[in-house]
Amino acid sequence: MGIISIEDLPERLAGGKTLAGLDLGDKTIGVAVSDRGLSFAHPRPVILRKKFSADAAQLLAQLDKDNVGAIVLGLPVNMDGSEGPRAQKSRAFVRNMAPLSDLPFVLWDERLSTVAAERTLIEMDFSRRKRAGKIDSAAAAFILQGALDRLQSLGRADRN
Repeated sequence: MGIISIEDLPERLAGGKTLAGLDLGDKTIGVAVSDRGLSFAHPRPVILRKKFSADAAQLLAQLDKDNVGAIVLGLPVNMDGSEGPRAQKSRAFVRNMAPLSDLPFVLWDERLSTVAAERTLIEMDFSRRKRAGKIDSAAAAFILQGALDRLQSLGRADRN
């Protein structure tokens, strides 16, 4: 389907669908999935990247299992708001996924999400080794929670 705005998400999530968050890394894909009430982000195990077709198949199987209706993809924007090579990789990922699935993507500014995730894991007293295995899914959860919070605020605005 391609890219949609966050304002278009509610219609895609009707019928108990969940929302997924992704944090793309060079070696892993961090995954998080919302609850059906679209309130909380829950980290899932990372996907170890191998080849795009295998990564996509594993990701789509996980998303199907979690009844996902749309995906929030972290867009690594530079601190000055510009987009660099990593942002282009994220856009290319969406283009490559579009022929494989009807799931829409929302691009979400992920500035500092990995930093926030690492701080949280440090506060939870995870060792450096354990943090390395969880950081991408924790970052995906931060990305997803930001989008879920935005959806909640949009819903409140619609009711006023």
